[in-house]
Amino acid sequence: MTTTTIPPTDTALLALIDRVQGARASKGKLNVRGGGSKAFYGEAEAGELLDTRALAGVSTYEPTELVVSARCGTSLATLEALLAEQGQCLPFEPPHFGSNVDGPLASAATVGGMVAAGLAGPSRAAVGSVRDYVLGVTILNGKAEVLSFGGQVMKNVAGYDVSRLLAGSLGTLGVILEVSLKVLPIAPATATLRFEMGQADALGALNRWGGQPLPIVASAWWDGNLLLRLSGAVAAVQAARIRLGGSVVDEASAASFWRGLRDQHDDYFVRARAAVADGATLWRLGLPQTATPLSLPGERPGDQLIEWGGAQRWLVSRQPAAALRAAAAALGGHATLFDSRDKSAGVFAPLTSPIARIHQGLKQSFDPDGIFNPGRLYSPKVHPGL
Repeated sequence: MTTTTIPPTDTALLALIDRVQGARASKGKLNVRGGGSKAFYGEAEAGELLDTRALAGVSTYEPTELVVSARCGTSLATLEALLAEQGQCLPFEPPHFGSNVDGPLASAATVGGMVAAGLAGPSRAAVGSVRDYVLGVTILNGKAEVLSFGGQVMKNVAGYDVSRLLAGSLGTLGVILEVSLKVLPIAPATATLRFEMGQADALGALNRWGGQPLPIVASAWWDGNLLLRLSGAVAAVQAARIRLGGSVVDEASAASFWRGLRDQHDDYFVRARAAVADGATLWRLGLPQTATPLSLPGERPGDQLIEWGGAQRWLVSRQPAAALRAAAAALGGHATLFDSRDKSAGVFAPLTSPIARIHQGLKQSFDPDGIFNPGRLYSPKVHPGL
């Protein structure tokens, strides 16, 4: 960990520091937010808005080293466009949510929000999560101190775990000011295959294929159709197409589908959000890939969408939260209330006492006065101080 000296000309950063100092002095609370594309995710926002978008720009980019550093308010779409110019990408496919299907630059998502949310797209099971690509971070803690952890090279391990700790913290530990990320080259070949099969058959096939040397980087099953995305060397993708069979989806349609799945504006999520508006809940289930199909009373065809080789299962349901979480636990997993008009059951599954103490200790260390995003991860009724 290092303490960073702030140049007097860095007005955007100085403004953030001033806001934190003021909140600490007045015992106020701050709602840390970038573009607001993920405002629906997690518990309700609270506190005075602290907009991070003024602190923007790519600090350094070394294509030959596969490393980029960007400030928190940098548009995610702008960063991805810069990487694409060099034939590189963020392989974990962070969702934009607010992006327009006809123009991804319409996205409001920011780099800081990407790390704070810790959400990854269709390729997550094959390539890893956001935290796996975080090399270093600079944060503003609750004492108005600017601290740096980690570095800008892949083998740097100084403070590495602290850097990753920020991924998925939803701004509760501090303001992510800048992040250094590992990037990868865009694969030279890709193809999408479609298969007609039921849920049990799809899960069985995914488990069989998962144990074979196949370039499968994404999968999605919904309403009787399984789609696989192959990616890698040209020869490997061509050989897998022949070996697996199925029907080939044309390139434009496939790109639109996977982008829609990533940003949740495809047919499944359009229907899911309509159901949420009518009182249902959209659940995100994390299960072992080998878990059997989950069946609940009242479930209708099309209520489930399965990704990540069976490890991530989306479910639209009106079942009580306790029953659904128990069903997920019985299969060795957990359930997150991803979107609902009623979040009284808690967004995330309650922590065990030992884990809760660790969370509370971290919060005390980084934000002793509880300034940042109070209750964003857990309701104070469930876990006070988080």
